[in-house]
Amino acid sequence: QGAMFRCSARCCEDDAASMQQVQRCIERCHAPLAQAQAIVTAELEHFQDRLSRCTLHCNDKAKHALEAGGAEARVRGQLDACLAACGDDHLRLVPAMAKKMKDNLATLQQ
Repeated sequence: QGAMFRCSARCCEDDAASMQQVQRCIERCHAPLAQAQAIVTAELEHFQDRLSRCTLHCNDKAKHALEAGGAEARVRGQLDACLAACGDDHLRLVPAMAKKMKDNLATLQQ
């Protein structure tokens, strides 16, 4: 963000530039930050979607177990175990997700 603001300030300091040239310059300065935000947002949305699908799967399994006559306490325990497994599985994904984001962000700086 600091680089983006410094770049934008340099655009505004160009006394010879027209208003449109300054605006285009500022837009070019903002592009890398917008790209970085898009990379992070997309990766986090993908992670959240995967986690949501996992929890929905657990809820479906619990609902089916209850409909099949399973004891509520036992089904609750199975649901809790399934949800905990979802959380554990997704926690293991965080380092790879962070590396992917870092690698993608590094390509923006080149």
